[in-house]
Amino acid sequence: MLDLGTSFLASVARDPDALALVDGDVRLSYAQWLKRISSLVAAFDRIGLKPGDHLITALQNNWQAATAHWACQLAGLIVTPVNWRVKVDELDFYIENSESRALIYQDVSEGAAAGSTRAAGLIVIRAGSAPFKSGELSLDALCHGETPEATARVSAESWSIMLYTSGTTSRPKGVPRRHHAERAAGIAHVAQNLYRRGERTLGVMPLYHTMGVRSLIAMSLIGGTFVCLPRFDAQRALALIVSEGITNLYLVPTLYHDLVHCEAFARSDISRVRKLGFAGASMTDGLLRKLADAFRPDLFVNHYGSSEIYTFTIDQDAPAKPGSAGKAGINQRVKVMKLNAASVNDAADVGEEGEIVALLAGDESFEGYWRRPDADVRALRDGWYCTGDTGYVDRDGDIFVTGRVDDMIITGGENVSPVEIESCLSLHPAVLEVAVVGLPDERWGKAVTAFVKRSRLVTEPDLDEFCRDSGLAAFKRPRRFVFVDAIPKSPVGKLLRRLLVAGEYQIEPMPPSNAA
Repeated sequence: MLDLGTSFLASVARDPDALALVDGDVRLSYAQWLKRISSLVAAFDRIGLKPGDHLITALQNNWQAATAHWACQLAGLIVTPVNWRVKVDELDFYIENSESRALIYQDVSEGAAAGSTRAAGLIVIRAGSAPFKSGELSLDALCHGETPEATARVSAESWSIMLYTSGTTSRPKGVPRRHHAERAAGIAHVAQNLYRRGERTLGVMPLYHTMGVRSLIAMSLIGGTFVCLPRFDAQRALALIVSEGITNLYLVPTLYHDLVHCEAFARSDISRVRKLGFAGASMTDGLLRKLADAFRPDLFVNHYGSSEIYTFTIDQDAPAKPGSAGKAGINQRVKVMKLNAASVNDAADVGEEGEIVALLAGDESFEGYWRRPDADVRALRDGWYCTGDTGYVDRDGDIFVTGRVDDMIITGGENVSPVEIESCLSLHPAVLEVAVVGLPDERWGKAVTAFVKRSRLVTEPDLDEFCRDSGLAAFKRPRRFVFVDAIPKSPVGKLLRRLLVAGEYQIEPMPPSNAA
């Protein structure tokens, strides 16, 4: 298989004049973009970076981040992108753990870059037009030199990127991935989303997240356009969808939620968006229905995967079977093993909840965590990757993801999946968002508790009656409802149940007594 650098050069040769990248006033064809990328590759050579070196980026989705990504692929550097909201101690950890030799940052990540003791020993490059400190280099200037066209330096077996897992319960784990796995994932993304030549996507999923990277690579494979949105804002996203003729969206459910609930949505022309894809979290039945009605897309894909193995399963008609994650992707094999099974070959029965595992021999797979043998022991078993997700297989062979092993609520001796309850409550017209967790309870062990953000006044008895009428089993019905101002989420829109369990939420103010 081609390495990513050669793959990009082939894309430029095929579609030199096609629009490749949009970021505000910056509009670059593939040929124009290659000039900037080549200039940056030459600059990496001049400052002493060599194939195999790690380069950390703390950037929003802008032309600089996308250009740095491709320059690393051609130069053979291991791009190591981190959240631009990174804190000082986090940045120090990433630099030390990855043994990075260089850092690229911008104004929004300046506090961490300035405060990091380990950054002081790196080659530091700043993006943007702000004043530069002594010793720092200007990324924008490095991208505008006159240099020969870059050539690829490494093979498909070389390391391409190292993403870091979210680290919700421990230090983040590095996930190094090779060129061939990244390109295989990009090709699968094109095939499974039925992308055509010249597609245009909204590049808002961060380039430190597997979804954002996959969108970037996929567009390059088809001569498509990556339209940068540095930070999600529903109104700005809608404006770009209209003005740039966006043809496909690939977002986490939270961003779709914010999009369709934006006041400007109803008057925005979204007719050119023909393909929807989501990943990163389960989508509630209510939101799934709302999106299907609003966009009426030709294709609506539920993509289930991870940083470690990009694709587990694909369902290309998500509204037809709400909750289904479908069947294994074209590069993968998956199955469900019994919970706490001694062997991955101890398969769960049809309809029985277990842990989802994916084959490590798949083309999109990683090979193990960066310098974390302890994590490898927990996650890698007999050639399979243990996802930590719970789910079951139905009689059609489709997988349903029910949550995380750690999120399972054991109440009165029964296992309860929070996802099932959330999907049920999401269908109530007064429920804007909902998250379900188990809170300590003397009698039940854990009491099923629903945290609800309302769109209008609704009471606990109203919601309990709705659950009962919906056919939700008695032991699954929430024993308590908490009305909150907001549901806590990560920067990429993933639900943070642990904060609800820890009591880190804001109770919604009591409505006036005469509220309708």
